[in-house]
Amino acid sequence: MTSSAILSHPIKPIADLPVDADLAKALLSSMAEYGEQLHGRRLWLACSGGRDSLALAALCVQLYRQGRLPFLPQLLHVNHGLQVDSGTWATHVAHWAKAQQIPCRILRAQVNGHDEQAARQARYDVMRAQLNQDDVLLLAHHADDQAETVLMRLIQGAGVNGLSGMQPWRIQTQGAQRMALWRPWLTVKRANISNYAQCLKLPYIDDPTNDAGDNVRSGLRLDIMPVLATYNSNVIDNIARSAQLLSDAQLIINAQAAEDLQQTEVVSSQLPPAQRVLNIDKLKALPIYRQRQLLHHWLSQDEPLPPAKQLVDDVFMLSQRDDPDHQTALFWQGRKQSYTICRYRQQLYRLSSEWLKWLALPLAKQLQPLSNLVVADINTITAQPVSVTLRRDNKFTWQVQMMPDILAELLDSYQSDDDDSLEITFAPLGRQQRVQTALASRPQAGKKLYQTLGVPVWLRESLVVVSAVSVQKDKEWPLLLVSPFESWVLGVSKSLTDTPDNIGSFDSAIRNNVISNSLSINNAF
Repeated sequence: MTSSAILSHPIKPIADLPVDADLAKALLSSMAEYGEQLHGRRLWLACSGGRDSLALAALCVQLYRQGRLPFLPQLLHVNHGLQVDSGTWATHVAHWAKAQQIPCRILRAQVNGHDEQAARQARYDVMRAQLNQDDVLLLAHHADDQAETVLMRLIQGAGVNGLSGMQPWRIQTQGAQRMALWRPWLTVKRANISNYAQCLKLPYIDDPTNDAGDNVRSGLRLDIMPVLATYNSNVIDNIARSAQLLSDAQLIINAQAAEDLQQTEVVSSQLPPAQRVLNIDKLKALPIYRQRQLLHHWLSQDEPLPPAKQLVDDVFMLSQRDDPDHQTALFWQGRKQSYTICRYRQQLYRLSSEWLKWLALPLAKQLQPLSNLVVADINTITAQPVSVTLRRDNKFTWQVQMMPDILAELLDSYQSDDDDSLEITFAPLGRQQRVQTALASRPQAGKKLYQTLGVPVWLRESLVVVSAVSVQKDKEWPLLLVSPFESWVLGVSKSLTDTPDNIGSFDSAIRNNVISNSLSINNAF
């Protein structure tokens, strides 16, 4: 079975054919630049069978056989099934790879959509599933691709980051998986690759849809770039150089934004990527242009694509308002997550949808006999805190942790008095339940309590009262109020005049931080 899109050159070994000096120099120079990152990693080459990727595969074979390249990447060909000849093309790539003695895997992808972006996403998804952690994916993008990318982003209104184009080395993450994208040919022109392919008589696939002119990139390639070349014959090189200069500028901007973020983020309230928090007073102390850049950087964390300028402007206006208690909320649909951006008092919050769903899960009252919380190895140096899980799903876990030696002292002290038993309860705070924090003059409930403690709306259903309960005497001593990020000692000694010494010691233990909060992410998203 054949395809008219495949050049009619016969498949034959190319290891001993002439090597293109300029293409080899670009690959080897890039390898030297990123040699430390490449060391010890497995390499794959995304090979569509087209001119560019097949030429890069051929050059790797030649340099490897000559001992000039220390690795031979494995080819990955993705069969989308979008065209009648897709299966034939996959078979052709496999046959060519076999003739060159280069490993090749054919992958099948299901495309959700009909545009190039959907096909591209499907390619990366299926290749990512094939790669192990920190593997390297070698890509054959070249200077013409870079120029087209920069022009596409220019007409879309991109900033410095977008106009810096594709990067020769970039770490791409999705969930917990991480891989590196390596593009060593971004300084190489398409014409040089064409000459090399012609010299080797490579039987590459000339996909007719690449030049159909039915998308922005092909339109720029067919209609715009030839016109620009009439004004300056070095237009490709010049745009590529501008992209490099802008990339350097973006590194400077990123460094400044990272420094500003370190000074303005509220560390105690962070749970990346679920919740990120900025201090508005510290934000507003910066010059306006740095505020905007910081907000862009802050929003972009954990996402492969930056937010739209309109969203950055809206968040900036939200930070400038004089009525900090209003309920304005902004929504952003990122590539990996959707987010709500809101303000509470003098703090900006970026909250993921998964996090808000988790906060809406109900809390159940728990009762733990004190004897169950004391472990056998309390006297050892390695004794670990005793943990009680308050809320958990496949994304997040919220626990309180208690030191076993303090619990043991409390148990011994209490049981020495009589046969009564002591229990520790963990109960969600009722909206009308009145509690008194250690620093408050009287008990409070509802909205007044939330305002006094500074608890944002989305965290108000996640307040838990920790109490000590005497089973036989039917007495309860509220000890601690906890949320996922904070805890408040309750005014036990003020509100109870008949508090036993052992409860008083437990109260003291709490004040000395032997009970602590623990919030963790089970699965990164």
